[in-house]
Amino acid sequence: MTNLFTKISEKNQEKILKILEASTLNFKPNCQILTSVKLDNMIGIVLSGYMQIIRTDYNGNRTIIEELTENDVFGTTISSLTNECEIITKEDTKIVIIDFNNILNDVENNLSYYKQFIKNLLEIYSDKINTKNERIEILTKKTIRDKLLEYFKIISKRNNSKKIYLTMTYIELADYLAVDRSAMTRELKNLSEEGFIKREEKKITLLY
Repeated sequence: MTNLFTKISEKNQEKILKILEASTLNFKPNCQILTSVKLDNMIGIVLSGYMQIIRTDYNGNRTIIEELTENDVFGTTISSLTNECEIITKEDTKIVIIDFNNILNDVENNLSYYKQFIKNLLEIYSDKINTKNERIEILTKKTIRDKLLEYFKIISKRNNSKKIYLTMTYIELADYLAVDRSAMTRELKNLSEEGFIKREEKKITLLY
């Protein structure tokens, strides 16, 4: 996935962040970052750490919408954040917050490195759309088995490897797939016994 500062020197990165009046924030694990962000239309960049965007419905059911790691970009529109969403840090995390309105105000900036910044941002939006389409493909599968296999296929293709290392716990994976945790655990056992996968804790090898 494209880095927001691809082909931009560290010196020019600092200039861009200054132009956009960006703020840098640090969080400990298990912090809700949206309570610390006062912007209605913002973009965030993960400099280090790991976070999850989680949606909780009126019945209290949790769904992990997105995982965010180093260099990932999120925001009010790019991540489809709603009042039901929260962003939770899973480890020590450092982020940069930018008011998207500042980007719009400077969109005609003719500096070459700023044009590269805008190009990178548009590519990231395109990548995000593709990722959301992948998620839709997973969630539209009828059975837990099909959801698991589709998820494994997507991650395998993305990493060009039959070996998958889960970044989330199995509880979180069930939330991500929007399935019952116990039923998912049984299906993983079935897939392993039937020779579809080999499972070693959070390492999964595809055998098909």
